[in-house]
Amino acid sequence: MAIESSVLDGVLVVRMRGDLDHHAVERIRDEIERELRATGYRALVLSFRDIDFMDSSGLGLILGRYRSVTQHGGRLALCEVGEPLRRLFELSGILKIVSVYESEEAAIRAVKEA
Repeated sequence: MAIESSVLDGVLVVRMRGDLDHHAVERIRDEIERELRATGYRALVLSFRDIDFMDSSGLGLILGRYRSVTQHGGRLALCEVGEPLRRLFELSGILKIVSVYESEEAAIRAVKEA
């Protein structure tokens, strides 16, 4: 599992690649939290374009970051979610609280407009 993060227009964008499972989640969570502190928890976009597999710990990662960001008055958006993950997100109820966008650019615009 690899991640790449950058700050674009004040929004922390995290691009993940590989398998998002319980082995990778703790390290990713810690890295995202470190970056969120540096940006003041304003906005976070998680890109799922290159995720090959995700288990329930990945859902926990999303929900935990949602809680962190919103407790600080920020917003979270997901983007570039493939159909299998979209179905998982629908079944888990994540789509009731977090919006999904087709592109990274659309997700960044959405979290900035809030």
